[in-house]
Order: sequence, then C-alpha cells, then structure tokens
Amino acid sequence: MELDAIDRKLLISLQKDAKQTTKELALQMGLSNTAVYERVRKLEREGVIRQYTVMVDRQKVNKAFVVFCHIRLTQHTKENVSQFEKEVVTLSEVQECYHVSGDYDYILKIHVADMEDYRNFMLTKLTNLKHIGNTHSIFMIGEVKNSSVIEVGG
Repeated sequence: MELDAIDRKLLISLQKDAKQTTKELALQMGLSNTAVYERVRKLEREGVIRQYTVMVDRQKVNKAFVVFCHIRLTQHTKENVSQFEKEVVTLSEVQECYHVSGDYDYILKIHVADMEDYRNFMLTKLTNLKHIGNTHSIFMIGEVKNSSVIEVGG
C-alpha cells in the first residue's frame, strides 16, 4: 500500500495517542471526519495498523526489573528453532523475542519484579525450554528511551 503525506501524519499522530477521536484527528489533518474515518479503516484493513494498545508503567504493576537474556540453542536446526519459538511465546514474562545473528540465537526482553523473581523465572520456566544450550543475562540499569512510535517515511 502506498502511503501519502496525510496517511503518514495520521499514523504518527495515532501512535502518539490512539485514543484521539476522529474529530480531533480531522482537525489536525485538515480533513472531514468521514475522510479521516475512511483513511483509518483503510490502514486497518491493509494491516498497516495492526492493533491498538496501552503502555503500562512497569513500576506501578511491579514489573520494573528488565532483563535482556541472550539465548544460544544447542543446535540451530529447523525443529529446534520451531520448538523454542513455540514455547517462548507462551512465557508472559517475555515481552519481546528476537531471532538474531551473532554469538547468540535469540535476545529476549523480560519484565519481572526483581532479581529473585528473575531467578525463579529462570529456574522454573526458561531453563525448562528444550534445546537451550546457554544463556547470558544483562540487567537494565536505567531507561534512556522507550518509544513505540515508528517514523513513517515517504
């Protein structure tokens, strides 16, 4: 789907605040309510807008301890990769999982309450997944930037 300047502006605005009304968006875009409504629906139908979500304050829900865990599989076969990916997506503590190149096969972003919670997660859940050869954990000291906004280029 080809995005024009208005589509890009609309996407950036919605990423910053998805609760905006069609009327508010129409005023920003200089379009009618109907035109904005139709554009948003088209972006949804085409899969450009996948979903609407809420960003939660990790501190307030007792999940402020962030860990980046590097995973190396025992063997990088199609079966091992498939089984690991199928199992890791079921772990609620894992917020993000990326298949990567380099020394490790995956990087997980994990949100837990504290170090003890992470230890429990490692012992009872993560290390029970099949085909994990080894792990390497890195703990977040401070958050410099956390954004869900993707700049939509032309």
